[in-house]
Amino acid sequence: MILRLAIASLFARALTVGMTILAIALSVALFLGVEKIRTGAKASFADTISGTDLIVGARSGSVQLLLYSVFRIGNATNNVTWQSYQDIAARSEVDWIVPISLGDSHRQFRVMGTSVAFFEHYKYRQGRSLEVANGAILSDLFDTVIGADVAAVLGYEIGDPIIVAHGLASFAEHKDQPFRVSGILKKTGTPIDRTVIVSMEAIEAIHVDWQGGAQVQGQATPADELRQMELTPKAVTAALVGVKSPLQIFRLQRAINDYGQEPLLAILPGVALQELWGIVGIAETALLGVSFMVVVTALIGMMATIFSSLNERRREMAIFRAMGARPATILSMLVLEAVVMAALGALLGLGLLYLGLFIGQPILDREFGLWLAIDPPSLREGWVMLAVIAAGAIVSLVPAIRAYRLSVADGMVVKT
Repeated sequence: MILRLAIASLFARALTVGMTILAIALSVALFLGVEKIRTGAKASFADTISGTDLIVGARSGSVQLLLYSVFRIGNATNNVTWQSYQDIAARSEVDWIVPISLGDSHRQFRVMGTSVAFFEHYKYRQGRSLEVANGAILSDLFDTVIGADVAAVLGYEIGDPIIVAHGLASFAEHKDQPFRVSGILKKTGTPIDRTVIVSMEAIEAIHVDWQGGAQVQGQATPADELRQMELTPKAVTAALVGVKSPLQIFRLQRAINDYGQEPLLAILPGVALQELWGIVGIAETALLGVSFMVVVTALIGMMATIFSSLNERRREMAIFRAMGARPATILSMLVLEAVVMAALGALLGLGLLYLGLFIGQPILDREFGLWLAIDPPSLREGWVMLAVIAAGAIVSLVPAIRAYRLSVADGMVVKT
Protein backbone atom coordinates (compact mmCIF):
# COMPACT_ATOMS: atom_id res chain seq x y z
CA MET A 1 0.00 0.00 0.00
CA ILE A 2 2.69 2.54 1.07
CA LEU A 3 4.97 1.46 -1.79
CA ARG A 4 2.14 1.96 -4.31
CA LEU A 5 1.44 5.43 -2.92
CA ALA A 6 5.14 6.32 -3.03
CA ILE A 7 5.52 5.19 -6.65
CA ALA A 8 2.36 7.05 -7.69
CA SER A 9 3.66 10.18 -5.99
CA LEU A 10 7.00 9.85 -7.82
CA PHE A 11 5.26 9.50 -11.18
CA ALA A 12 3.21 12.61 -10.43
CA ARG A 13 6.48 14.56 -10.14
CA ALA A 14 8.26 12.72 -12.95
CA LEU A 15 10.47 15.58 -14.19
CA THR A 16 11.82 16.62 -10.79
CA VAL A 17 12.25 13.01 -9.68
CA GLY A 18 13.96 12.10 -12.97
CA MET A 19 16.49 14.91 -12.57
CA THR A 20 17.22 13.82 -9.01
CA ILE A 21 17.69 10.18 -10.05
CA LEU A 22 20.00 11.29 -12.88
CA ALA A 23 22.10 13.36 -10.46
CA ILE A 24 22.46 10.37 -8.12
CA ALA A 25 23.25 8.08 -11.06
CA LEU A 26 26.00 10.35 -12.36
CA SER A 27 27.55 10.68 -8.91
CA VAL A 28 27.46 6.90 -8.33
CA ALA A 29 28.92 6.28 -11.81
CA LEU A 30 31.69 8.79 -11.07
CA PHE A 31 32.48 7.24 -7.70
CA LEU A 32 32.55 3.68 -9.05
CA GLY A 33 34.41 4.85 -12.17
CA VAL A 34 37.15 6.45 -10.11
CA GLU A 35 37.41 3.23 -8.10
CA LYS A 36 37.68 1.21 -11.35
CA ILE A 37 40.35 3.53 -12.72
CA ARG A 38 42.20 3.43 -9.39
CA THR A 39 42.31 -0.37 -9.29
CA GLY A 40 43.07 -0.54 -13.04
CA ALA A 41 45.89 1.98 -12.72
CA LYS A 42 47.30 0.10 -9.74
CA ALA A 43 47.17 -3.18 -11.67
CA SER A 44 48.74 -1.59 -14.77
CA PHE A 45 51.38 0.01 -12.57
CA ALA A 46 52.20 -3.35 -11.01
CA ASP A 47 52.22 -4.96 -14.47
CA THR A 48 54.77 -2.51 -15.90
CA ILE A 49 57.21 -5.36 -15.67
CA SER A 50 56.26 -8.99 -15.15
CA GLY A 51 58.08 -12.28 -15.52
CA THR A 52 61.30 -10.75 -14.19
CA ASP A 53 62.38 -12.23 -10.88
CA LEU A 54 65.16 -9.78 -9.93
CA ILE A 55 66.51 -6.41 -11.01
CA VAL A 56 70.21 -5.94 -10.30
CA GLY A 57 72.08 -2.65 -10.13
CA ALA A 58 74.62 -0.70 -8.13
CA ARG A 59 73.78 -0.48 -4.44
CA SER A 60 71.27 2.30 -3.73
CA GLY A 61 67.62 2.31 -2.68
CA SER A 62 65.20 -0.27 -4.07
CA VAL A 63 62.79 2.40 -5.34
CA GLN A 64 65.63 4.34 -6.96
CA LEU A 65 66.85 1.21 -8.76
CA LEU A 66 63.31 0.50 -9.95
CA LEU A 67 62.81 4.09 -11.12
CA TYR A 68 65.85 4.34 -13.33
CA SER A 69 65.91 0.74 -14.61
CA VAL A 70 62.19 0.34 -15.39
CA PHE A 71 60.63 3.81 -15.48
CA ARG A 72 63.68 5.66 -16.87
CA ILE A 73 63.43 8.25 -14.10
CA GLY A 74 66.59 9.55 -12.49
CA ASN A 75 70.08 8.16 -12.81
CA ALA A 76 72.08 5.30 -11.37
CA THR A 77 74.49 6.03 -8.55
CA ASN A 78 77.05 3.83 -10.29
CA ASN A 79 77.40 1.18 -12.97
CA VAL A 80 77.85 -2.57 -12.65
CA THR A 81 81.10 -3.82 -14.14
CA TRP A 82 80.91 -6.28 -17.01
CA GLN A 83 82.84 -8.83 -14.96
CA SER A 84 80.24 -8.69 -12.19
CA TYR A 85 77.48 -9.04 -14.77
CA GLN A 86 79.15 -12.14 -16.18
CA ASP A 87 79.62 -13.58 -12.69
CA ILE A 88 75.90 -13.25 -12.04
CA ALA A 89 75.04 -14.70 -15.46
CA ALA A 90 77.24 -17.72 -14.73
CA ARG A 91 75.44 -18.65 -11.51
CA SER A 92 73.50 -21.90 -11.58
CA GLU A 93 70.26 -20.28 -10.39
CA VAL A 94 70.08 -17.88 -13.37
CA ASP A 95 67.84 -18.93 -16.25
CA TRP A 96 68.33 -15.75 -18.30
CA ILE A 97 69.80 -12.29 -17.82
CA VAL A 98 69.38 -9.12 -19.89
CA PRO A 99 71.74 -6.13 -19.61
CA ILE A 100 70.52 -2.52 -19.60
CA SER A 101 72.72 0.48 -20.34
CA LEU A 102 71.36 4.00 -19.81
CA GLY A 103 72.85 7.46 -20.00
CA ASP A 104 72.28 8.90 -23.48
CA SER A 105 69.14 10.49 -24.88
CA HIS A 106 67.41 11.59 -28.05
CA ARG A 107 65.30 14.74 -27.92
CA GLN A 108 64.27 14.18 -24.29
CA PHE A 109 63.63 10.44 -24.81
CA ARG A 110 65.93 8.00 -23.02
CA VAL A 111 68.22 5.76 -25.06
CA MET A 112 68.58 2.23 -23.70
CA GLY A 113 71.28 -0.20 -24.74
CA THR A 114 70.39 -3.87 -24.35
CA SER A 115 70.57 -7.22 -26.13
CA VAL A 116 68.14 -8.92 -28.49
CA ALA A 117 67.14 -11.12 -25.52
CA PHE A 118 65.33 -8.08 -24.08
CA PHE A 119 62.57 -8.45 -26.68
CA GLU A 120 62.16 -12.09 -25.72
CA HIS A 121 62.20 -11.83 -21.94
CA TYR A 122 60.71 -8.42 -21.13
CA LYS A 123 57.06 -8.94 -20.23
CA TYR A 124 54.32 -6.58 -19.12
CA ARG A 125 50.68 -6.81 -18.11
CA GLN A 126 50.72 -10.37 -16.82
CA GLY A 127 53.02 -11.87 -19.41
CA ARG A 128 52.46 -9.89 -22.60
CA SER A 129 55.47 -9.74 -24.91
CA LEU A 130 56.70 -6.75 -26.86
CA GLU A 131 55.38 -6.68 -30.42
CA VAL A 132 56.76 -4.81 -33.42
CA ALA A 133 54.14 -2.74 -35.23
CA ASN A 134 56.41 -1.96 -38.19
CA GLY A 135 59.85 -3.12 -39.27
CA ALA A 136 62.05 -5.56 -37.39
CA ILE A 137 64.22 -5.75 -34.30
CA LEU A 138 67.95 -4.98 -34.20
CA SER A 139 69.97 -6.57 -36.99
CA ASP A 140 72.70 -4.02 -37.75
CA LEU A 141 75.03 -2.34 -35.29
CA PHE A 142 73.39 1.05 -35.86
CA ASP A 143 69.77 -0.15 -35.94
CA THR A 144 67.34 1.15 -33.35
CA VAL A 145 63.87 0.11 -32.27
CA ILE A 146 61.72 2.94 -30.94
CA GLY A 147 58.65 3.00 -28.72
CA ALA A 148 55.22 4.00 -29.96
CA ASP A 149 55.30 7.42 -28.27
CA VAL A 150 58.72 8.24 -29.73
CA ALA A 151 57.43 7.49 -33.22
CA ALA A 152 54.18 9.41 -32.69
CA VAL A 153 55.71 12.53 -31.12
CA LEU A 154 58.71 12.82 -33.44
CA GLY A 155 56.96 11.49 -36.54
CA TYR A 156 59.55 8.80 -37.24
CA GLU A 157 59.09 6.04 -39.78
CA ILE A 158 61.14 2.99 -40.73
CA GLY A 159 64.49 4.02 -42.19
CA ASP A 160 64.61 7.49 -40.65
CA PRO A 161 67.95 8.54 -39.12
CA ILE A 162 68.34 9.22 -35.40
CA ILE A 163 71.23 11.12 -33.84
CA VAL A 164 71.81 10.29 -30.17
CA ALA A 165 72.86 13.00 -27.73
CA HIS A 166 75.60 12.34 -25.20
CA GLY A 167 73.99 12.35 -21.75
CA LEU A 168 70.51 13.50 -20.79
CA ALA A 169 70.74 17.28 -21.07
CA SER A 170 73.67 17.81 -23.38
CA PHE A 171 74.19 19.64 -26.65
CA ALA A 172 76.96 17.20 -27.58
CA GLU A 173 75.71 14.69 -30.15
CA HIS A 174 77.09 11.56 -31.77
CA LYS A 175 76.59 13.02 -35.25
CA ASP A 176 79.28 10.86 -36.84
CA GLN A 177 77.37 7.64 -35.97
CA PRO A 178 73.67 8.13 -36.76
CA PHE A 179 71.25 5.30 -36.10
CA ARG A 180 68.53 4.03 -38.42
CA VAL A 181 64.99 3.22 -37.27
CA SER A 182 64.58 -0.48 -37.98
CA GLY A 183 61.44 -1.11 -35.95
CA ILE A 184 58.56 0.61 -34.14
CA LEU A 185 56.96 -1.18 -31.20
CA LYS A 186 53.26 -1.42 -30.55
CA LYS A 187 51.80 0.68 -27.74
CA THR A 188 52.34 -0.93 -24.34
CA GLY A 189 51.41 1.76 -21.83
CA THR A 190 54.81 1.29 -20.18
CA PRO A 191 58.02 3.38 -20.26
CA ILE A 192 59.07 1.30 -23.29
CA ASP A 193 56.78 3.56 -25.36
CA ARG A 194 59.11 6.48 -24.60
CA THR A 195 62.39 4.63 -25.12
CA VAL A 196 64.89 4.44 -27.97
CA ILE A 197 66.37 0.92 -27.89
CA VAL A 198 69.79 0.13 -29.34
CA SER A 199 72.26 -2.71 -28.83
CA MET A 200 74.89 -2.79 -26.10
CA GLU A 201 77.56 -2.91 -28.81
CA ALA A 202 76.13 0.25 -30.36
CA ILE A 203 76.48 2.08 -27.04
CA GLU A 204 80.13 1.11 -26.98
CA ALA A 205 80.59 2.02 -30.65
CA ILE A 206 79.33 5.59 -30.38
CA HIS A 207 81.68 6.19 -27.44
CA VAL A 208 84.85 4.80 -29.04
CA ASP A 209 85.99 8.29 -30.01
CA TRP A 210 84.85 9.89 -26.76
CA GLN A 211 86.78 10.42 -23.58
CA GLY A 212 85.78 12.23 -20.38
CA GLY A 213 82.36 13.16 -21.78
CA ALA A 214 83.71 14.80 -24.95
CA GLN A 215 84.77 13.64 -28.38
CA VAL A 216 88.50 13.34 -28.95
CA GLN A 217 89.54 16.16 -31.26
CA GLY A 218 90.04 15.04 -34.84
CA GLN A 219 89.14 11.41 -34.17
CA ALA A 220 86.23 9.82 -36.04
CA THR A 221 86.22 6.06 -36.57
CA PRO A 222 84.26 5.03 -39.71
CA ALA A 223 81.09 3.00 -39.18
CA ASP A 224 82.39 0.03 -41.22
CA GLU A 225 85.48 -0.12 -39.05
CA LEU A 226 83.36 0.01 -35.91
CA ARG A 227 81.35 -2.97 -37.16
CA GLN A 228 84.56 -5.01 -37.25
CA MET A 229 85.71 -4.05 -33.77
CA GLU A 230 85.32 -6.07 -30.58
CA LEU A 231 82.74 -4.00 -28.72
CA THR A 232 82.46 -5.79 -25.41
CA PRO A 233 80.77 -3.51 -22.85
CA LYS A 234 82.84 -2.31 -19.93
CA ALA A 235 79.85 -1.86 -17.64
CA VAL A 236 76.05 -2.00 -17.52
CA THR A 237 73.57 0.19 -15.68
CA ALA A 238 71.33 -2.65 -14.51
CA ALA A 239 70.25 -6.16 -15.41
CA LEU A 240 66.95 -8.04 -15.53
CA VAL A 241 67.26 -11.57 -14.21
CA GLY A 242 65.06 -14.63 -14.57
CA VAL A 243 65.55 -17.49 -12.12
CA LYS A 244 65.12 -21.18 -12.93
CA SER A 245 63.03 -21.91 -9.84
CA PRO A 246 61.03 -19.57 -7.59
CA LEU A 247 62.61 -21.36 -4.65
CA GLN A 248 66.00 -19.99 -5.71
CA ILE A 249 65.02 -16.31 -5.95
CA PHE A 250 65.83 -15.35 -2.38
CA ARG A 251 69.06 -17.33 -2.36
CA LEU A 252 70.23 -15.56 -5.52
CA GLN A 253 69.13 -12.19 -4.17
CA ARG A 254 71.10 -12.74 -0.97
CA ALA A 255 74.17 -13.87 -2.93
CA ILE A 256 74.08 -10.75 -5.14
CA ASN A 257 73.56 -8.42 -2.19
CA ASP A 258 76.56 -10.04 -0.48
CA TYR A 259 78.72 -9.95 -3.63
CA GLY A 260 82.27 -9.17 -2.54
CA GLN A 261 83.78 -7.61 -5.66
CA GLU A 262 81.58 -4.51 -5.67
CA PRO A 263 78.45 -3.27 -3.84
CA LEU A 264 75.38 -4.54 -5.70
CA LEU A 265 71.66 -4.56 -5.01
CA ALA A 266 69.10 -7.11 -6.19
CA ILE A 267 65.43 -6.26 -5.75
CA LEU A 268 62.14 -8.05 -6.30
CA PRO A 269 60.22 -5.92 -8.84
CA GLY A 270 56.82 -6.64 -7.29
CA VAL A 271 57.91 -5.60 -3.80
CA ALA A 272 59.57 -2.43 -5.09
CA LEU A 273 56.49 -1.56 -7.18
CA GLN A 274 54.26 -1.86 -4.13
CA GLU A 275 56.64 0.35 -2.19
CA LEU A 276 56.61 2.92 -4.99
CA TRP A 277 52.80 2.78 -5.24
CA GLY A 278 52.63 3.54 -1.54
CA ILE A 279 54.45 6.79 -2.29
CA VAL A 280 52.51 7.90 -5.38
CA GLY A 281 49.18 6.40 -4.29
CA ILE A 282 48.25 9.49 -2.24
CA ALA A 283 46.49 10.82 -5.34
CA GLU A 284 44.05 7.89 -5.29
CA THR A 285 42.88 8.89 -1.81
CA ALA A 286 42.27 12.44 -3.05
CA LEU A 287 40.26 11.14 -6.02
CA LEU A 288 38.12 8.95 -3.80
CA GLY A 289 37.53 11.91 -1.48
CA VAL A 290 36.35 14.09 -4.36
CA SER A 291 34.06 11.33 -5.65
CA PHE A 292 32.63 10.80 -2.18
CA MET A 293 31.82 14.51 -1.93
CA VAL A 294 30.03 14.32 -5.30
CA VAL A 295 27.82 11.49 -4.00
CA VAL A 296 27.10 13.44 -0.78
CA THR A 297 26.20 16.51 -2.84
CA ALA A 298 23.75 14.46 -4.93
CA LEU A 299 22.10 13.07 -1.79
CA ILE A 300 21.83 16.55 -0.28
CA GLY A 301 20.29 17.66 -3.56
CA MET A 302 17.70 14.90 -3.18
CA MET A 303 16.93 16.09 0.34
CA ALA A 304 16.56 19.66 -0.94
CA THR A 305 14.22 18.43 -3.67
CA ILE A 306 12.00 16.72 -1.11
CA PHE A 307 12.07 19.82 1.07
CA SER A 308 11.12 22.09 -1.82
CA SER A 309 8.19 19.87 -2.73
CA LEU A 310 6.71 19.94 0.78
CA ASN A 311 4.89 23.24 0.31
CA GLU A 312 3.33 21.91 -2.89
CA ARG A 313 2.29 18.71 -1.10
CA ARG A 314 0.78 20.22 2.04
CA ARG A 315 -2.74 19.66 0.73
CA GLU A 316 -1.79 16.11 -0.32
CA MET A 317 -0.58 15.33 3.18
CA ALA A 318 -3.68 16.85 4.74
CA ILE A 319 -5.91 14.72 2.50
CA PHE A 320 -3.99 11.59 3.49
CA ARG A 321 -4.48 12.47 7.16
CA ALA A 322 -8.19 13.19 6.60
CA MET A 323 -8.56 9.75 5.00
CA GLY A 324 -7.13 8.14 8.11
CA ALA A 325 -3.44 7.87 7.31
CA ARG A 326 -1.30 7.79 10.44
CA PRO A 327 1.70 10.10 10.91
CA ALA A 328 3.99 7.07 10.60
CA THR A 329 2.43 6.31 7.21
CA ILE A 330 3.26 9.80 5.92
CA LEU A 331 6.82 9.56 7.23
CA SER A 332 7.27 6.04 5.80
CA MET A 333 5.97 7.11 2.40
CA LEU A 334 8.46 9.97 2.09
CA VAL A 335 11.35 7.81 3.26
CA LEU A 336 10.29 5.09 0.81
CA GLU A 337 10.19 7.65 -2.01
CA ALA A 338 13.77 8.62 -1.22
CA VAL A 339 14.86 4.97 -1.05
CA VAL A 340 13.28 4.27 -4.46
CA MET A 341 15.00 7.31 -5.97
CA ALA A 342 18.36 6.34 -4.45
CA ALA A 343 17.99 2.71 -5.58
CA LEU A 344 17.05 3.70 -9.13
CA GLY A 345 19.90 6.21 -9.19
CA ALA A 346 22.40 3.63 -7.94
CA LEU A 347 21.27 1.03 -10.50
CA LEU A 348 21.32 3.58 -13.32
CA GLY A 349 24.77 4.72 -12.17
CA LEU A 350 26.03 1.12 -12.32
CA GLY A 351 24.61 0.82 -15.83
CA LEU A 352 26.32 4.06 -16.90
CA LEU A 353 29.59 2.76 -15.45
CA TYR A 354 29.52 -0.41 -17.55
CA LEU A 355 28.42 1.52 -20.64
CA GLY A 356 31.41 3.80 -20.13
CA LEU A 357 33.70 0.79 -19.66
CA PHE A 358 32.53 -0.84 -22.90
CA ILE A 359 33.09 2.39 -24.81
CA GLY A 360 36.25 3.59 -23.08
CA GLN A 361 38.16 0.34 -22.51
CA PRO A 362 39.70 0.02 -26.00
CA ILE A 363 40.43 3.77 -26.14
CA LEU A 364 42.22 3.80 -22.78
CA ASP A 365 44.15 0.66 -23.69
CA ARG A 366 45.21 2.04 -27.08
CA GLU A 367 46.05 5.59 -26.03
CA PHE A 368 47.30 5.20 -22.45
CA GLY A 369 47.99 1.50 -21.99
CA LEU A 370 45.48 1.45 -19.12
CA TRP A 371 43.53 -1.81 -19.07
CA LEU A 372 40.22 -1.71 -17.19
CA ALA A 373 38.78 -5.20 -16.82
CA ILE A 374 35.02 -5.53 -17.41
CA ASP A 375 34.08 -7.90 -14.62
CA PRO A 376 30.69 -8.59 -13.04
CA PRO A 377 29.79 -6.18 -10.21
CA SER A 378 31.93 -6.95 -7.20
CA LEU A 379 30.90 -7.18 -3.57
CA ARG A 380 32.57 -3.80 -3.01
CA GLU A 381 30.38 -2.17 -5.65
CA GLY A 382 27.34 -3.82 -4.10
CA TRP A 383 28.21 -2.35 -0.71
CA VAL A 384 28.66 1.08 -2.30
CA MET A 385 25.19 0.90 -3.83
CA LEU A 386 23.66 -0.26 -0.54
CA ALA A 387 25.45 2.59 1.24
CA VAL A 388 23.98 5.10 -1.23
CA ILE A 389 20.49 3.69 -0.70
CA ALA A 390 20.89 3.73 3.09
CA ALA A 391 22.26 7.28 2.95
CA GLY A 392 19.27 8.29 0.83
CA ALA A 393 16.93 6.91 3.51
CA ILE A 394 18.81 8.73 6.27
CA VAL A 395 18.90 12.15 4.58
CA SER A 396 15.19 11.83 3.76
CA LEU A 397 14.33 11.57 7.47
CA VAL A 398 14.83 15.32 7.92
CA PRO A 399 12.19 16.41 5.36
CA ALA A 400 10.03 13.40 6.26
CA ILE A 401 9.81 14.48 9.92
CA ARG A 402 9.12 18.02 8.76
CA ALA A 403 6.34 16.72 6.50
CA TYR A 404 4.91 14.69 9.36
CA ARG A 405 4.59 17.80 11.50
CA LEU A 406 3.19 19.92 8.71
CA SER A 407 0.63 17.30 7.79
CA VAL A 408 -0.62 17.16 11.38
CA ALA A 409 -0.93 20.95 11.53
CA ASP A 410 -2.69 21.18 8.17
CA GLY A 411 -5.05 18.36 9.09
CA MET A 412 -6.18 20.19 12.22
CA VAL A 413 -6.98 23.44 10.42
CA VAL A 414 -10.73 23.91 9.84
CA LYS A 415 -11.45 26.13 6.85
CA THR A 416 -14.81 27.94 6.63
